[in-house]
Amino acid sequence: MLHKNQKIIDSVCTYCGVGCDIAALVEDGEIKKVYAKEDGKVSRGKLCIKGKEGWKYVYSPFRIKEARVKKSFFEANSEFFGTKKVFECTANSDYFVISYEDAYDAVAAKLKSTIQKHGGDSIAGVGGARTSCESSYSFQRFIRRAIGSPHIDNCARVCHSPSLAGLRRTVGEGAATNPFDDIFKAEFLLVIGSNTTEAHPIVANRVLDAVNAGTTLAVVDVREIQLSKKANFQLAIPYEANLMVLNMMAHVILKEKLYNREFLKKRVKGFEEFKAKILEDEFANPEFFAKVKGYESLALKIKEVARSYAKSRSMILWGLGITEHLDGSAAVSAIANLALMTGNIGKEGAGLMPLRGQNNVQGTCDMGCLPYFAPNYGVPEREGYKTQDMLEAAVKGEMKVLYNVGEDLSHIHANLNKVKKSLEAFEMIVTHDVIEADMTSIADVVFGVKSAYEKKGIYTNAERRLHLAQPLIECDLPDDWEVINEITKRLDSSLVFRSQDALWDEARSMISRYEGASYERLSQNNDGLQWPVTMDADTPRLHEKKFRTIDGIGDFYYEKYELRGHIKELLDSEMDGYWLTTGRTISHYNNASQTKAVDKLMSVYDKDVVLVSHEDCKKLDMSKPIVISSKYGKSAALTPKESKAVKKGTLYTTFHFSESKINYLFGDEGDKITKTSRFKAVKVSLLQ
Repeated sequence: MLHKNQKIIDSVCTYCGVGCDIAALVEDGEIKKVYAKEDGKVSRGKLCIKGKEGWKYVYSPFRIKEARVKKSFFEANSEFFGTKKVFECTANSDYFVISYEDAYDAVAAKLKSTIQKHGGDSIAGVGGARTSCESSYSFQRFIRRAIGSPHIDNCARVCHSPSLAGLRRTVGEGAATNPFDDIFKAEFLLVIGSNTTEAHPIVANRVLDAVNAGTTLAVVDVREIQLSKKANFQLAIPYEANLMVLNMMAHVILKEKLYNREFLKKRVKGFEEFKAKILEDEFANPEFFAKVKGYESLALKIKEVARSYAKSRSMILWGLGITEHLDGSAAVSAIANLALMTGNIGKEGAGLMPLRGQNNVQGTCDMGCLPYFAPNYGVPEREGYKTQDMLEAAVKGEMKVLYNVGEDLSHIHANLNKVKKSLEAFEMIVTHDVIEADMTSIADVVFGVKSAYEKKGIYTNAERRLHLAQPLIECDLPDDWEVINEITKRLDSSLVFRSQDALWDEARSMISRYEGASYERLSQNNDGLQWPVTMDADTPRLHEKKFRTIDGIGDFYYEKYELRGHIKELLDSEMDGYWLTTGRTISHYNNASQTKAVDKLMSVYDKDVVLVSHEDCKKLDMSKPIVISSKYGKSAALTPKESKAVKKGTLYTTFHFSESKINYLFGDEGDKITKTSRFKAVKVSLLQ
């Protein structure tokens, strides 16, 4: 029984892309506990440690609760500040504290001056995936209309942009086809490139429950993960081999005629051409692995997995282990090819599940925070720069201002030596954040904003489910969209939103997928709604009757694997050094700016460590720290840890702590279409 000063508020967890429903016990205006209700649609009554404990950063002394201006920027741009009052910032001596109104005035004045001197195209916007759909919509609208720039992007650039690209060209929609609960209705699950128990634990719970009930599980990764222990098929593959393995599965299905002829005839085109290319591809024959030292067993295992997939009602789940490669988009299309061949799409327990990383990266892309898509994945008036292009343009003197909403660019992007030099080239960087992060010590103007626990807003999870988050506690800081709205008011008053309701009504009018998702309807449905949301119903499954392509027909996309890297070294017997991959741990989230402010989470994992194989440990002094070195940069000194999960000649580490300098090790190489960085494979050496 609740006391009169207590209440329970239902909302949504805004860490990973699972988007669990949460309930908070609030007493006298303070959060006391966060948990999941037994009937939770997404959580199913369980939360991971971040969901249960991660809210505590709200009360951290590292919260940013004011507007700040860097002293050097203030002095160099005195004409935009005039007689505005500033105060010493006790949290960071490089900054002054300034009133929000004065900060809005100064930023707007600098933007106006930049537009007059260099044009709107000299200004770019990045971020949004850690905030709500409303703020993401207002941000892309601000950049495109108030500024007049086409240059807008978000953190999908470093995660699932290849999923969007790879799925759109095959099935017409770059999103998950099924709800999470369809995992229980599948006969066969393939998890590839996803450390699900660490990165998406509440989805992993479903996988494990399904396996315990008799579902067959195959796990494909460069190392053994927790799910491997429960897998019927465990395939440890070489680095950068995803496309090869997926094409090999297609080869088996085609050669053994396990494809669904009726489905192909009615709903797919290009099959005969695709078939011919796969069967002629020497890298698509599983027998290729018989000559790859240390991986010979894959020649048989791939055949077994392909047969089980084709003969069953099957789902494929994947993460950044697929997308963060040179051929990430091609690998996603190869996944779609398997579904199209076998008819494993558009029905219960059969489909495609990209496990999105950020809390609202799906929603932010839907809102149009991409350089090549307007809201609703429309064609923009002009295509803008991707984030990497923006940074290069700054060095060339073409880009003058970067407006950033909550993306820790100087931590999470690749080739950080280059990124940080590029950031120095901007005349002004503005950032929003809720807590101290790497970028909040680089930006010229910093706006402290409400956290997800302190505001109303819509978040769209990895299964296309819209949840309306409710504020758990009161906060007098502005929301992201309110900061943007105030600056917009000073640039073009005709573009100002009268209210958050007006903002969302406009967004829904522009985005057909969200048309029926009114605040009223979402507030009455705590389970959320899956887009497309019409005025009558939502859509748990896509592609049931037709694909979301122009003609409603699915299409194959073939790309041949390019021999390189790890596999080439194994074939040539020229292995020296190591291959490194990176990932998350369950207690932290991405740049860890929020989670490292929580004592309970830090007690579980307080630094990035390097996993080393048993064989390679013999070459090292495991009592001493190691430095990882690549041709692009070096890490800080890190603690090595022996692990049975990684194979000889390979390493694994997390990237949560900026002081570890993990992302200095990666270069500009990335996916051919989206430029998503190759975070999952880099050649390194170890220094002691």
